[in-house]
Amino acid sequence: MRGSATAPRPVPRSRRTRRTAVAVTSAAVLFPLLGAAPSQSATESSAGRLQHAFASAAAEYHVPQSVLLAVSYLQSRWDAHAGVPSVTGGYGPMHLTDARTALATVPHHSEGTEDARGDGARAALHPGTRIPVDAALPARLKTLPKAAELTGIPAGELRTDPEANVAGGAALLAAAQRDLGEPLSADPAAWYGAVARFSGADDTATAAAYANDVYDVLRTGEERATDGGQLVALAAQPDLNPDTAQLKRAGLRTVSDDGTECPKTVSCEWIPAPYAEFGDNDYGNHDLGDRPVSQSIKYIVIHDTEGTWDGVLKLVQDPTYVSWNYTVRSTDGLIAQHVKAKDVAWHAGNWYVNAKSVGIEHEGFLAQPDAWYTEAMYRSSARLVRYLSKRYGVPLDRQHILGHDTVPGPTTSTIPGMHTDPGPYWDWRHYFELLGRPFERTAGKKGGLVTIRPDYGANQPMYTGCTAKGEPCAAHGSGEVRLYSDHDENSALITDVGLGTAPTTGVNDLSSRVSTGQQYAVADRWGDWTAIWYLGQKAWFRNPEGEPSAVNAFGLVVTPKDGLSGVPVYGRAYPEKEAYPAGVPAQSVSPLPYTLSAGQRYVVGDVVPGEYYYAVTFTTDSHRVVVGKDLYYEIQFGHRVAFVRAADVTVRPSAG
Repeated sequence: MRGSATAPRPVPRSRRTRRTAVAVTSAAVLFPLLGAAPSQSATESSAGRLQHAFASAAAEYHVPQSVLLAVSYLQSRWDAHAGVPSVTGGYGPMHLTDARTALATVPHHSEGTEDARGDGARAALHPGTRIPVDAALPARLKTLPKAAELTGIPAGELRTDPEANVAGGAALLAAAQRDLGEPLSADPAAWYGAVARFSGADDTATAAAYANDVYDVLRTGEERATDGGQLVALAAQPDLNPDTAQLKRAGLRTVSDDGTECPKTVSCEWIPAPYAEFGDNDYGNHDLGDRPVSQSIKYIVIHDTEGTWDGVLKLVQDPTYVSWNYTVRSTDGLIAQHVKAKDVAWHAGNWYVNAKSVGIEHEGFLAQPDAWYTEAMYRSSARLVRYLSKRYGVPLDRQHILGHDTVPGPTTSTIPGMHTDPGPYWDWRHYFELLGRPFERTAGKKGGLVTIRPDYGANQPMYTGCTAKGEPCAAHGSGEVRLYSDHDENSALITDVGLGTAPTTGVNDLSSRVSTGQQYAVADRWGDWTAIWYLGQKAWFRNPEGEPSAVNAFGLVVTPKDGLSGVPVYGRAYPEKEAYPAGVPAQSVSPLPYTLSAGQRYVVGDVVPGEYYYAVTFTTDSHRVVVGKDLYYEIQFGHRVAFVRAADVTVRPSAG
C-alpha cells in the first residue's frame, strides 16, 4: 500500500539542530519502518551505532529504513572506509560523491613496458598515454555537495562521519522521490524510481539495473560486520514487488545496446573500439577474428583502468591505442562493450592469452588501497563473467578467471614489464562468492594442496610504493599473502629470478606473494606455517589454524617424468615448428628462466593444444589459426600461471 501524506521539505540546519530533531522524531516512526534496528539501551553498544544511524536518518527524512539500508549495501556494503574516497570520489556508507576533491592523478598502467598486444610477429606496441580527466563532472560524481545543501551538514562532515553520511543519503533519496512527484511512503515498494535516480545513471537501462539490484538485496536481506566493527542487519522481504512503472517518469535517456553481448540483468552499452587502418600499413586497435568457431575462448582477464570512466572511454575509441572487450563503471555498474567476442582485443600483454580471452576493465586504481570499488560494480561484473563463462564454457576458477597480474610474460625479456593490476586490494574472495563459486575447503591435510583464502578485512600485509615518494601504503584489507624463504617473518622474501631484481614489499612487486583462490601443492608444514612449491622454490607463509590464510584442497598436479631432473616452463602454448603452414612464420617456443624440478608439484589448470593466431594485416585474408600436435598443461607456477609440455610431465592426484 502506498502512503498518502507528503512530508514538507526539510530545511537546511546546523548539525546540532539536526541531531536534536532526530531524538524527538525517531522513536515515533522507527518501528513501523521495515528493517528497523533493534532497540537501544541507555548504554548503547558502539557496535550497533551505525544501525541506529540508519533508523534515525530514515525517520527524519521519511525514507523506509529498509530502502536506505539496501541502497547503502549496494554502494559500500555499509563500510565507511575511514572517510577515504572510492575510485570515483564516493565517501562513506552511502557513497556520496565529491569527485573534484578526490580524483586520482596517477598515470595509466600502460606507461610501463608491457606490449599490450604481446605478439612477437609484430613490432612492440607501447601507447604510453595518460588518461585524460574531464573538467566538467557529471551529476553522478557530485552528489555530496547536493546532500550538504539538503541537510545543512558541512561537506567535510559528510565525508568523514558515517552517521552524517547516512543522513545525507536519506535526504537525497527523499529529494529524488519528491522530484518524481511521489509521496514519501512507508512502503518500500513505492521507492523504485527514487532508488533508480539515486544511482546517478542518466539512462533508463542502467538506472533500472541498479534499482533491481537494490530490490534483490531487499528481498534476500543481509547481515555483516562492517570495516569499522559495526553490526548491521537488513531483514529479508522475499515477497517485495516494487512499482517499476515509476521509472517511466524519471526522464532518463534510452540507450540502444546495438547487439551487445551482455546478460539481461545488467545495463550494457555499445561503445566500439575502432578497427581502422593508419600510417604505414599499421592498424588498430584490435584484430578481427572468428572466435569461438576458429579458436576457443578459455580465459577472462580482470583489469583495472588506472583512470576515470570518461577518460578511459576516450582512449579505447582511439585506433592508435590498445583495446579490451568491456569496461565496468564503479558508481552504478554500467557496462560498456568495445570489442565483440569474435574479435581479439589487445589487453593482456601476451598474444596467446589475448587470442583466447575476453578482457574486462574496471574503473579503479591499483596503488590506491582506499580507492575502493562499489558493490554495484562487483555485482555487475560478476554477472557479466557468469554470462561469458556459460556462453563460452570458461571454468569459474583462478586458472581461467585471470587477473592481469597473473598473465605470464610470453618470453623472458617481457617478464619485468608485465602489468600488475588489479592488484592486492581487489577482493577475489567476495568476487567469487558473487560468481557462485566460493573458495571452500575440499580436503583434509592429506589432500596435498591449499587454496589461498585469507580473511580479506583482517589480512593487511604492509605494502610500499602507493605514492610517488615510495612511502608505506595505508593499512588495508588484501586478498594476497606474503611468501618467505623460511618459516619466519624475518627470513628473506621469495625471489622471482625472471624479474632480475631483489624482492621488495612494493605494491607492484609480485615476487613473493600469492592471491586468493590460487592453488598450490603443499611442500612442507611447520607449526603455524605452510610451505608450497612456487617458482621452483619452497615458499613459506603463515597459516595458523585460528586465522588461516589458506584451506586444504584436492586436485591434479604435474611433476617431471621419471628420469628427468627438471623440465622447462613456458609463457605461452605455441605449436611446434612443423605445424606452421607455408606463409605463416613459425613462432619460437622459448622457455622462461624457470625450471620445474624433480620432486616439485604444481596444480593443473587445463590441458591445451599448441595454438597460434597469425593476424598481422588489416585485411583478414592472410589470417590463420595454427594448431599443433604438442599438448601443454597450464599450471599455477608462481603468482602468474605458466605452461609445461605434456610430454615432459606426469599428471597425478595431489593426495599421497
